[in-house]
Amino acid sequence: MIRNWLRKLLAKYTGVYASRYLVLFIDTLMLTIAYYFAWILRFNFQFIVFENYPIFAEYFYVLAIYLICFQVFQTYVGVIRFVGYIDIIKIFQACIAAGATVFVGVYAYKEILNEPNYILPIGIIIIHGLFTLASLTFARILFKIVYVSIAGNSLKSKKNILIYGAGQSGVLTMTTLQNDPNAGVNVVGFIDDNQGKTGKSLFGVKIYLPAQAFDDLIEQKGVEEVIVAIHNISPKKKSELVNKCLERNLMVKNVPPIERWINGELSIKQIKSVRIEDLLNREPIKLDADNIFQKISNKTILITGAAGSIGSEIARQVVGYRPKLIIFVDQAESPMYELELTLRRKIERQNVSVKFIIADVSNKCAMDRIFNEYKIDKIFHAAAYKHVPLMEANPFEAIRVNALGTKTIADLAIQYGVGKFVMISTDKAVNPTNIMGASKRIAEMYIQSLSNLKNHQTAFITTRFGNVLGSNGSVIPLFTKQIEKGGPVTVTHPEITRYFMTIPEACQLVLEAGCMGAGGEIFIFDMGESVKIIDVARKMIKLSGLELGKDIQIEISGLRPGEKLYEELLSDAENTLPTYHPKIKIAKIEAQDHVHIQSEYEKLLAAFNQPDHLVLVAQIKALVKEYVSNNSVYEALD
Repeated sequence: MIRNWLRKLLAKYTGVYASRYLVLFIDTLMLTIAYYFAWILRFNFQFIVFENYPIFAEYFYVLAIYLICFQVFQTYVGVIRFVGYIDIIKIFQACIAAGATVFVGVYAYKEILNEPNYILPIGIIIIHGLFTLASLTFARILFKIVYVSIAGNSLKSKKNILIYGAGQSGVLTMTTLQNDPNAGVNVVGFIDDNQGKTGKSLFGVKIYLPAQAFDDLIEQKGVEEVIVAIHNISPKKKSELVNKCLERNLMVKNVPPIERWINGELSIKQIKSVRIEDLLNREPIKLDADNIFQKISNKTILITGAAGSIGSEIARQVVGYRPKLIIFVDQAESPMYELELTLRRKIERQNVSVKFIIADVSNKCAMDRIFNEYKIDKIFHAAAYKHVPLMEANPFEAIRVNALGTKTIADLAIQYGVGKFVMISTDKAVNPTNIMGASKRIAEMYIQSLSNLKNHQTAFITTRFGNVLGSNGSVIPLFTKQIEKGGPVTVTHPEITRYFMTIPEACQLVLEAGCMGAGGEIFIFDMGESVKIIDVARKMIKLSGLELGKDIQIEISGLRPGEKLYEELLSDAENTLPTYHPKIKIAKIEAQDHVHIQSEYEKLLAAFNQPDHLVLVAQIKALVKEYVSNNSVYEALD
């Protein structure tokens, strides 16, 4: 009855926190009790000590020193119910500092008065310090235990969870969950691969091997959720773990790396559901940071398409290498403004000069003004239209930006003596089946043809990779929105597959390739294994805690105009050569004659100025021989 009454009382006042001055008052009371207890203990419980020693006068000296140290170390400002090891360390530091100060003061007083004995015995100082430390620590831990055990159960029904990882991160995760009664969880076990830990306990919770946990414990304990609190796990193993959990309809959450914890402490709000990006089965990319720094530091860098998904991530990474000046160019005003706001603090921290310019890469006059005003050392050309169905319906815009815009920037790079030009291409340029891919292949061909000229100093480099997770218009954000709305999740074809890479990964490899390239290369990135889009959709639905067929549906919408079932990184006529980076290879390609390509570009420009889009697409097909339309009105031209 009393327990239930306490639960209701604590639940009612769970949002009310004790005043720091009340905590300080209680600490002072315990300090006083510890002081007098130290005298009694020191003299074997002979209370006559109170008549023979001036302990009351000395008490105020000790009290003043301890209160000053409590103030310095802020031992009384924490929320007692959420006390952690940092609060205990503060109490320890304050007691050590106070005890040492009391001793120094007493010793100095003895020397000044030339007293043969200490006025305050050293034994009293030590005993008092230890009792004060023990009592303050014990009181806080006791209150926390009582609060969590009584209030925690009353706030919400708890769900049983497992923590994967019985190391430091797992221990701190457990502490964080215990500290927050609103967490509403009950940790029933730890999972760890270390057999030496099997059968042992943390916080009274047993440690199991993965096989034990998944075969027996989940069903026995009614486990609903697994929190992954281990950071040295390989991507492949993590993906297998998540798949096991999803097969058993368990929610899976992730503890962020320790470096992302706020002030070294984990917040329960940072423990979030595992994202599809975490399950790519890819090892972290290792970069030659020194080489990249050397090639970018103190240089003037131009980034076109800077407000796009790839361009903005390149911008974020380039800022960290401290160039002299970064020129951001994009024709999209609002995204450019967002980029400026996002990068402002990092730019100030790195002390980098920047220019944000609204302009279209196909506008030669606008681009010429930029090249004329700034001495550019390196260009990352990410400006492009990339949405396949939209470009299929708007071939003039695809050619204007992707082909003619690239030619404009490349020609100006030669004219103004730019050192390196790095173009961001796509796997859709390989054996293209749509306007977008063909327009990017035309840009590749022009860049390659310039590399064969000997009358300039610009090194032209092309980087080619597949879909990037989370980029504007990619399938992952689309699925996320559809799931949030309750579905249906639309997949164009049950057999459609794609290569995937995260935006940071892709941009890291772009920087590495841009630095290693000597000119004329098309760099191919290791995209891992191709995955079925429908499998991605199913996994995202499960990660959201929904059941396919019951809570949400998948609909097959049919291939879009120009869309491929399978993406390719190399054409039939291309092979690869290795580089020093295991995830970057060089495509062996047929050389492009600049005179021929220039002539074809003139025909393309003439067709571009015609009103009939079929004339334009016919010229595209004449230039890109391997371009064969798929599921498109332009199939009639093949």
